[in-house]
Amino acid sequence: MPTKTVPVASLGFPRIGRHRELKFALEAYWSGKIPESELIETARKLRAENWSLQRDSGITRIPSNDFSFYDHVLDTAVMVGAIPSGYGWKGGDVSLSTYFAMARGSQGDGHADCGHTHHGHGVPALEMTKWFDTNYHYMVPEVAEDQDFTLTSQKPVDHFLEARALGIHTRPVILGPVTFLKLAKARSATFKPLGLLSKLLPVYVELLRRLSAAGADWVQIDEPIAVLDLTEGERHAFSVAYKALTEAVPDLKIMLTTYFGGLADNLAAITDLPVAGLHVDLTRAPGQLDDVVKAVRRDQVLSLGIIDGRNIWRADLASIINRLQPVAAARGVEGVEVAASCSLLHVPIDLELETALDADLKSWLAFATQKLVELATLGRGLAEGKAAVSVEVDAASRAIAARASSPKVTDPLVRGRLAGVDAAMKQRKSAFVQRRSVQAETIKLPLFPTTTIGSFPQTPEVRKARSAHAKGTLSYVDYEAFLRKETEATIRWQEEIGLDVLVHGEFERNDMVQYFGEQLLGFAFTQHAWVQSYGSRYVRPPIIFGDVSRPNPMTVRWWEYSQSLTQKPVKGMLTGPVTILNWSFVRDDIARSETCRQIALAIRDEVVDLEKAGARMIQIDEAALREGLPLRHKDKQAYLDWAVESFRLCSSGVADGTQVHTHMCYSEFNDIIIAIAAMDADVISIETSRSKMELLDAFRNFKYPNEIGPGVYDIHSPRIPDVSEMTDLLSLARRRLQDGQLWVNPDCGLKTRKWEEVKPALVNMVEAARSLRQEHARSEERAVIA
Repeated sequence: MPTKTVPVASLGFPRIGRHRELKFALEAYWSGKIPESELIETARKLRAENWSLQRDSGITRIPSNDFSFYDHVLDTAVMVGAIPSGYGWKGGDVSLSTYFAMARGSQGDGHADCGHTHHGHGVPALEMTKWFDTNYHYMVPEVAEDQDFTLTSQKPVDHFLEARALGIHTRPVILGPVTFLKLAKARSATFKPLGLLSKLLPVYVELLRRLSAAGADWVQIDEPIAVLDLTEGERHAFSVAYKALTEAVPDLKIMLTTYFGGLADNLAAITDLPVAGLHVDLTRAPGQLDDVVKAVRRDQVLSLGIIDGRNIWRADLASIINRLQPVAAARGVEGVEVAASCSLLHVPIDLELETALDADLKSWLAFATQKLVELATLGRGLAEGKAAVSVEVDAASRAIAARASSPKVTDPLVRGRLAGVDAAMKQRKSAFVQRRSVQAETIKLPLFPTTTIGSFPQTPEVRKARSAHAKGTLSYVDYEAFLRKETEATIRWQEEIGLDVLVHGEFERNDMVQYFGEQLLGFAFTQHAWVQSYGSRYVRPPIIFGDVSRPNPMTVRWWEYSQSLTQKPVKGMLTGPVTILNWSFVRDDIARSETCRQIALAIRDEVVDLEKAGARMIQIDEAALREGLPLRHKDKQAYLDWAVESFRLCSSGVADGTQVHTHMCYSEFNDIIIAIAAMDADVISIETSRSKMELLDAFRNFKYPNEIGPGVYDIHSPRIPDVSEMTDLLSLARRRLQDGQLWVNPDCGLKTRKWEEVKPALVNMVEAARSLRQEHARSEERAVIA
């Protein structure tokens, strides 16, 4: 007799492969080691594995078209023909080389990038930014006021048919038209992309018609912007879009998918749409359940996003069944759907790959594969009753109770120290104006000082040595000697090209968060829990399971060695508490703000020790500060308050003469500029090259007083910008900021690049700074003469 179940959906599954097969295939293709056909075959196998796993785990609404070679937003832009003219597309099918040029930049002769080092101007990659408040990055579509859209491919149809050939009926996933345009960047300031909706909708209609003709009965259309603060015009856009789509293709049912927050004041507008189903996120906005249940029509399927698609803790199955049982009973088995809160893209693939984790901790976790089983258990439990799944439910309950009572989780000393924090610990001794004068006397730097953000290329030799040391085939002494040699060579080379402020290169570090977490109590690390950040860049986020403290210094020894090699200043390099928090899987049993303050105290101890060792510059990266910003305006200030407080807590234990730097990744700064100023870092470096310095407008308009290093070199692309390109960018920066404020640096760390790319690019960067100094000197001479 078949098992009864409420329909169960995953919304999307990690595309990278259990053993990072996609990463290795992509990088082999980009480097010319495998042909396009082999890359395509690897992708086909990964899709088949994902579909089969979900079917075998009990998922009844299996997604297709959730796979992407690089990014699903880029896929959508390519699919609808939103391809800027510079990429050489003349219509028709879009080649993989053009696709990857949009993602990674193209070479100087206009041909699309295949991963080789390119000199000259070429065509840069599309701008990249964070996907809502996650650590996933998407490529920002660019559209023009006279933009024409056309269906360039039927990838969603192809993947649907590919799955059907394997005997698996899927629900195709596409990014919704309103979200696509809301995320797009207008090529000029004279219009808003959402004004192109009427031109875009016919392309979506054509795609839905093809899906319907291919045999699809449902389509999942993701509209995550429905959880943002929307204008009446944006709400009206939803009405226009979904009226047009449902009327044009009435036989294809639409599951409108919202996630990353609650619908709140958008609830009425969204539930009024003529769609067959609505998905809501009940992990980020658990309080919306009652209002949503009341608002959704009886003829709509309500998809309940109850399994967390963004964290790795085991679900409390008993509580979930108790909570959802009345909803399922009232609406009937076919009127509800149990789902992940969002695509499982944001969590690792399979906990069973982790053979070295602490047994207790492992019993508290669930990765994507385990979440599929949790979903299937909930589907059966809601259809047949809790007793039908009592074994699974009881096991989950025991694990959750064990975690709550474990002595591994709570440290009274950490709690006591945090309770003793006072206002003086969160404020530098003097204001920036006074600190700047002291620093100018003790740190002699030229105008437009040059530096890098921290890391240098992690070459195959570096990775091989680290791996050999981890496996025990390279002794500690030999590994230490190798790292010292790499560090010394990097210091010497930086001196040779004339950089003003040096870094040690971070060859001893595996990851900017993992390296610190491995030396902090309260953290755990995995072997295979990779998550996609962008393209082939994957990360293994730490797991914060308990109270955090620093038992020993973490970076002082390597800083002391590096500084001993040079008379030039070497920055101490740390990762800030907010970034460590936001780039980790964080415990859910205490407030995130409390965990962040615990980390801040640990980093504060390291900052103080670096200063005692003689460091005059200490960089505390907060690359992910904006990433944690709540999506709703009403919630943002509370987050910014504790995030800024945490940064100040970790950075304020030093004297005025110690220069504190910070770094932030791709962000829009307008809405957090007050918070950035409140951080009170002496120098902030930011990623600006892809935005052509537009991100500096926020600092100019605010009259930001501290010093800024706007990135002049896009490290996410293999292109090598020439001197004129960098001087052009710096000229744009000088229109927005005073010369005395400007530093010259790349966009980000250079860990992922190759030396043959980095060396000429940094030589050009130093030359660009020298050129600006000469230009400034000539201007001063002319002013004196006048």
